[in-house]
Amino acid sequence: MTQNAPIPQDPESRWPVVAAVLATAGLYAALPSDLAAGPWWLMPVVAGIFAVLLVATRRHYHKLHIVAGHLLSGTMTAFMIWSVIQLVLSLPTHRLPPVALLRAAGALWITNVVVFALWYWRLDAGGPHVRDARAGHETGAFLFPQMTLDGPAGDETDGSPWAPRFVDYLFLAFNTSAAFSPTDTAVLGRWAKTLVMTQAIISLAVVIVLAGRAVNIL
Repeated sequence: MTQNAPIPQDPESRWPVVAAVLATAGLYAALPSDLAAGPWWLMPVVAGIFAVLLVATRRHYHKLHIVAGHLLSGTMTAFMIWSVIQLVLSLPTHRLPPVALLRAAGALWITNVVVFALWYWRLDAGGPHVRDARAGHETGAFLFPQMTLDGPAGDETDGSPWAPRFVDYLFLAFNTSAAFSPTDTAVLGRWAKTLVMTQAIISLAVVIVLAGRAVNIL
């Protein structure tokens, strides 16, 4: 792998991303065995391997760093979708106690938010390494409200041009799961529309399970 110039990094967004990955791995490890793909430790170990690879390649091996990031997000997505399918299939069979099923549904709902926030953060406008290399954020698959404002209202608190951080994509993902809509952010890119629809469908499936179980309990 050829070495290149270091990837620009935003220290304010680095640790929230690490925390999001660790939280998702922890939530998945806590799922009932009937819903997990493989043993409880499999997903955290696989995610951990890719996370270590990300850290090891972040300074010099750009292409490998980007590939590892996509593999990490893809792995987390695949595990989550498998578990959501198992969650839906478990509803009519009643193979899980009500409390365990409700906790699993809540964990998967949160996982859905975090996983798609990572996808949006990783893919929008060329990814974080491209966004951090330029001042401001004027183009991308998402039109954030700050991008439509002139003057100080469209700048960061320190006066620099506004650019999205991980928390902005987390907010976008939360709204998509909670309201089945990105609310204040316009979705422009076709790939982004596909991901937003996928996230909303997964969230809807989890909510249906929660509502169905609540009706059964009542």
